[in-house]
Amino acid sequence: MHTSAPIGIFDSGIGGLTVAHAVTRLLPNENIIYFGDTAHLPYGDKSATAIQAYSIKICNVLLQQKCKVILIACNSASAAAYELVKEYVGSKAKVMNVIDPVVAFLGENYANKTIGLIGTKQTVNSNIYRKKIDFLEKGITLKSLATPLLAPMIEEGFFNHNISESIINEYLQNDTLDDIEALILGCTHYPLIKKQINQYYNGKVTVLDTSEIVAKSLYDYLESNHLLNEMNAHIRHFYVSDYTQSFETSTKIFFGEQIRLQHYPLWE
Repeated sequence: MHTSAPIGIFDSGIGGLTVAHAVTRLLPNENIIYFGDTAHLPYGDKSATAIQAYSIKICNVLLQQKCKVILIACNSASAAAYELVKEYVGSKAKVMNVIDPVVAFLGENYANKTIGLIGTKQTVNSNIYRKKIDFLEKGITLKSLATPLLAPMIEEGFFNHNISESIINEYLQNDTLDDIEALILGCTHYPLIKKQINQYYNGKVTVLDTSEIVAKSLYDYLESNHLLNEMNAHIRHFYVSDYTQSFETSTKIFFGEQIRLQHYPLWE
């Protein structure tokens, strides 16, 4: 595997750009290929079978680009399709997800603590976080709450807004999240509302930005396997399966800087 080979990142839409941005900040020399399956967003209310089918087809695109790593930047797809994708890709690329690095981080830093999780119905109902955390045997108690309105709310640009504050507070007031010491943002959209979540907890709960944890895990993998790209030049391509001007406008919000989306009609 050549060090200059790109890192492939995919998500159900443009929410995974929060992960892509964290990766580019930590690994500025890496070539990035991002694919947002905007034709099928959100994955959070799709069946596991459908998500698996979408994920395999997107992986074919990334494999054609000779990616050295394929990062599933979507909690729903990580929960539903990671094992299948890993088996399908085999030795052609390293497959990573956004759940395992977070679970490992909790094991190292939150033994015997009570942790909250908010995410889509698909992520929460899969119980994937609970199973992996229990497997650590670190005495971590997990309290999970599905928050299905948050991702579409963010997609529509309603954050840092009175409407979003009301919805966020309504969810966080749920008894399920009582007495937590840290909160996992179990959806790649949620870093965009981290500020409002921090304001709600007022320092009493640590809000974990999973995009930063995932980027660090990717860095560690590349470094330990001598796959870091040492060249200064980098190439970044951002593809979406269904293009609209609103997606283009929203990319700056998710990625933190202006980028250009290219329409890749995967499903036509």
